[in-house]
Amino acid sequence: MKSIIPRHYQSKLNVLETQHAIKLIKDTFERKLSEKLNLIRVSAPLFVHPKTGLNDNLTGREKAVSFIVKDINEEIEIVHSLAKWKRMALQKYGLSLYEGLYTDMNAIRVEESLDNLHSIYVDQWDWEKIITQEDRTIDYLQSIVRLINDAIVETLEIVKQRFTKITIDLPKDVFFITSEELYQLYPHLTAKERENAICKEKKTVFIMQIGKKLSNDLPHDLRAPDYDDWELNGDLLVWYPLLDCAIELSSMGIRVDKDSLIRQLTEVKSLDKLHLSYHQDVLNDRLPLTIGGGIGQSRLCMVMLEKAHIGEVQVSIWDEEEVEKLRKYNIFLL
Repeated sequence: MKSIIPRHYQSKLNVLETQHAIKLIKDTFERKLSEKLNLIRVSAPLFVHPKTGLNDNLTGREKAVSFIVKDINEEIEIVHSLAKWKRMALQKYGLSLYEGLYTDMNAIRVEESLDNLHSIYVDQWDWEKIITQEDRTIDYLQSIVRLINDAIVETLEIVKQRFTKITIDLPKDVFFITSEELYQLYPHLTAKERENAICKEKKTVFIMQIGKKLSNDLPHDLRAPDYDDWELNGDLLVWYPLLDCAIELSSMGIRVDKDSLIRQLTEVKSLDKLHLSYHQDVLNDRLPLTIGGGIGQSRLCMVMLEKAHIGEVQVSIWDEEEVEKLRKYNIFLL
């Protein structure tokens, strides 16, 4: 566990003010997101059957927390995210074209390396909406990214009106760049260093085509092959001066159709997944074409409230020595 300690840090809000501000952010952003993307709120699962293929495999390397349900004697997995479940839910609930859903997603990712931005507890707004084949374009993807960023900026304006000590600004404009274009700009930097360099210059950036191999034969970042179309996805990042780094607020994309599903599973040599029920539904056109993503709740609160550590806006598990060290530098974890 390795945390960054900003010099002379002092939280702008006390613990009680922070709790009030967190609620304001979450209530406001949920409302704005649902209005801009035409989403309804639904309940979400905390765990799923592994055999369905519904759990998010993230990079494909993380192992989900699992347990045996006594009465049915079956192993169940805690979700990593709801990237696939949401698409199935759209079909199940009978939503129509350009309608969608969002939900509070809570997950446990035990393999996270803990620091200022990462916790084993993940809370995010997962959202998904139905689109057409003609919408499966970069232009449509970018239009949705702009709407989400509008919701973020408008929420921040309301927070700053209520809590006048908050001074951070987030730009309304989003800079779009593909992962390959970013690599060509900074070929001698690591992927994370490239993110920092472009975000420091452009402030709010959407890096597209995550998971797709670059000209150096490596992807910018790993992404599971069976939910996002790697040609039509990306990460929304903002520059965070307090920690002198870029922070990813959202990962999203147009979801795989049957052609991109087969192509990407072939590339990573995982065609054995095609027998799973979710993958069969995609192959046989039993699920709608969709766009969706996740937006980090604690990440958003951390940035808007100018906190130094994600543990200042969420309750999780941390190393006790680290907690004591942070306390000495005025970073008090919940």
